Amino acid sequence: MTVNMTKGQAISLQKNDGGSLSAVRMGLGWQAAPRRGLFGSRTREIDLDASAVLFADKQPVDVVFFRHLVSDDGSVRHTGDNLVGGVGQGGDDEAILVDLSRVPVHIDQIVFTVNSFTGQTFQEVQNAFCRLVDESNGQELARYTLAGGGNYTAQIMAKVHRVGQGWSMTAIGTPANGRTFQDLMPAIQPVL
Repeated sequence: MTVNMTKGQAISLQKNDGGSLSAVRMGLGWQAAPRRGLFGSRTREIDLDASAVLFADKQPVDVVFFRHLVSDDGSVRHTGDNLVGGVGQGGDDEAILVDLSRVPVHIDQIVFTVNSFTGQTFQEVQNAFCRLVDESNGQELARYTLAGGGNYTAQIMAKVHRVGQGWSMTAIGTPANGRTFQDLMPAIQPVL
């Protein structure tokens, strides 16, 4: 059963049977919003990029994004860059796989961001979402829907973080501006 998350909401990443999840997929989907023009409505391709920044004690130690598809330790993997969105018609346009059992013990948080590499604002994006899927069985665990566009080019979407011996996910939903994850680092720090 999917949990539809609201900004700031946290959920435990424990299975219904009490066991821990071992691998999850953070999926990102979006579509270009149609724009009214002189000759009717049309859409413009929008290149959103998903990134995962790995932190140890609030310090960034690695990142996975379209130019670095696998974390140095191999526990986090990006499935590839999608330059236009909407290809999945509601499915994931970009995904980042996290093998929670292989994440080194010193990594305590993984923050997922999305940014408009081509610089369009979220006013030009519709149906954007971030979802967490149990990779062992394909079951969607949680979904955070980006609502209401906005005059910004990025969003700090969510984070998975250690809680005791397990992991939790928190929907963040903080708007930011930047074309790359590097631009978003000042916006990420307050949510750690």
